[in-house]
Formats: sequence, C-alpha cells, structure tokens
Amino acid sequence: MISIGLTGWGDHPEVYSEVTAAKDKLFDYSGHFPVVELDTSFYAIPSPANVEKWCKDTPDAFQFVVKAYQGMTGHLRDELPFETKNDMFNAFRNCADTFKKHGKLAMVLVQFPPWFDCQGKNVQYIRYIKQQLQGYPIAIEFRNQTWYSPQMKEKTVQFLKDHQLIHTVCDEPQAGSGSVPFVPIATDEKVLVRIHGRNVHGWRNIGHGENWRKVRFLYDYNEVELQKLAEEIKFLARQSKHVFVLFNNNSGGHAAKNAKRMQQILDLEFDGLAPKQLGLFEE
Repeated sequence: MISIGLTGWGDHPEVYSEVTAAKDKLFDYSGHFPVVELDTSFYAIPSPANVEKWCKDTPDAFQFVVKAYQGMTGHLRDELPFETKNDMFNAFRNCADTFKKHGKLAMVLVQFPPWFDCQGKNVQYIRYIKQQLQGYPIAIEFRNQTWYSPQMKEKTVQFLKDHQLIHTVCDEPQAGSGSVPFVPIATDEKVLVRIHGRNVHGWRNIGHGENWRKVRFLYDYNEVELQKLAEEIKFLARQSKHVFVLFNNNSGGHAAKNAKRMQQILDLEFDGLAPKQLGLFEE
C-alpha cells in the first residue's frame, strides 16, 4: 500500500480554490490526498481541541504524520516553554492520543537536527525517545550523514529494526555532513519517504538570512527524476506493508504538482477521500 501527501495543508493552492477559507483548506486538501504531515506541531504542540477539529474535518481513513515538537528533538536551544521535560512529553502525548483515538495517527515523525551525529549519547537519546513515546509508531529522520557512513550504515539500520522504529528515507541535496543519502531500506511494516527537493545551493543557510527557508525547498522534480523515485518507492513497497510518501518541496509551489504526477506514475487510486470542490464550469 502506498499513500502520497504533502507537508502541511495551508500552502497548496492547487488543491483548493482561491476563495476557500483557511478553516476549510484541510477538508479540500483531503479530497486529493489521503495523508498529510502536520508540521506546525514542530513549533508548538497543538491542543487536543484543535486536533479534534482536524480529525472531524477529514474522512475516516485520512491519516496524519505528526512531527515531533522541536523541544523533543534538540532543535530548541532556548529554555523549554514547559516546567519540566515530562510536562513537554505529556502535552505531546495528549496531542498524539487524540489522533490515535480517531484512528488517524499514521506515525510520529522525530526529525533530528544536522548536529545530531552518530555517537553513543545520541543513540541513548533515541532510546529515551522510544521510551517516552511508547505505544506510538515512531519514524526517525536523521539529517547527519554519519549515521550512514560505510562503517555505521548497517548498524543504524539494524538499530532501527531492533527497536521497531520506522526508517525515514529522504531525497534531498547532497550538501555535506548536514544531509543524508537516499537509503531505500524499510525497518518496520511502515516506511516514510520525505521528498525535500535537490536544491544544493539552497540547502545550507549561507547568506540567505530570513529567506533561507523559502530557498531551501525550492525545487521542481523533472519527469526522469520522478520516474526514478517511483521505482525506489515500489522497491520499498516490496519491503513493507505501507509506504507513506510526503512531498516537502513547496517553496515554489511544486509539491502538489509533483505529488499528483507521482500518483499517476504509480497508477494509484485513493479511496475514501473527501468530495472535491468543483469549480463553476467543471463537470
């Protein structure tokens, strides 16, 4: 089984009309794709009330990949806006539990920062994350290539398998230690593929200032690249029960178009979507 979606639902004009209200964008989005990455949870843990609304706004089979809060992954270098780490994890578990209650939690995505390299203390921290998120499907995304060095790649994969952790396979620019190679290996019955684009010059924050994030994911995959990715996705599908594919190359608005083309290449039909909102002259 292969599900395709995008990161976030608020910035993809191709999947809703120009007059769609912000509160209705998720419903319109769910008429096109069966899964979405909730990326706002990285910046602030959503309240259960918000999660209830999102679950209500989407079809029964719709799934959310919930990105772990930045205080859990080591991105947040300032003081945590919680009294204790336990308070932080409790708040996140309350959020995840609401998705889980509705049967809409595909997985929790734990994306570590580029400086989270392959060393003993970080391996121990992954074990700590696993303990704190016991009972949830957890996807691990590395952004430091030491985890995939010739000496460590096999051990990294085996570690994920041994701890029932989902491998996040990334397509991204090869731009030094803060990027990882494409490693199409599933370590669980689910596997996550995140497609970030291949903008080498925009990947690292060099002289872009506040516009860096806008440049970072600016990339439009061509037909040859999408066909090759499709073969890799099919290879992953033979290793697992469910492949989740998320397009994150939306700085220039290319993610939805590339995702739709990937759906065509893989000849996928998604059942149980919300009814599409048709334009005035569409039949």
